[in-house]
Amino acid sequence: MRTTGRDTSAAENTGAVWLESLAHRFPDLLAELAPSPAGPRERHGGGPSRSTTAPIRLHISDAVRDITDGVVELEEAVRERLGLRPAAPAPVVARLRRIAGLLDRVRELPDLNAHLTEETRRMARRCARELGDPEQMVRVGGRCPACGSVVPPAARCRCASSRSAAPCSV
Repeated sequence: MRTTGRDTSAAENTGAVWLESLAHRFPDLLAELAPSPAGPRERHGGGPSRSTTAPIRLHISDAVRDITDGVVELEEAVRERLGLRPAAPAPVVARLRRIAGLLDRVRELPDLNAHLTEETRRMARRCARELGDPEQMVRVGGRCPACGSVVPPAARCRCASSRSAAPCSV
């Protein structure tokens, strides 16, 4: 396995963690999409109607579409990069399980592994956010020497507060 000078043991497992999280939570998101029966409502005619349902929440619908499209595109990209034939259409959770089955081969390609991890993290966070889970807090380890802004470890950014155009780095 190739290394990039940083500890890869944690990076190797993060893709699997995000895939599992998404596979576990996506069915909950689908359940949130289904409208539930509401209590009696007023019709335009004035009388109550029991046949109405609660409206579909569009932000949930958008999240389901975004995650579904993302998983389909991710599986296609992984299979293409690994030289595999396209897979048959399947539900999102089945596609996530198929991607998880390819993780050993994906880890041999650091750029593909990083892409898979970033995309699955993005989709899992979107799913959690739409389900009402709080954002996960992350401690960052440095500050910009010019302006004191928090800078993640080994990150580079352009400091807007400093008079110099020098990049912030820690």
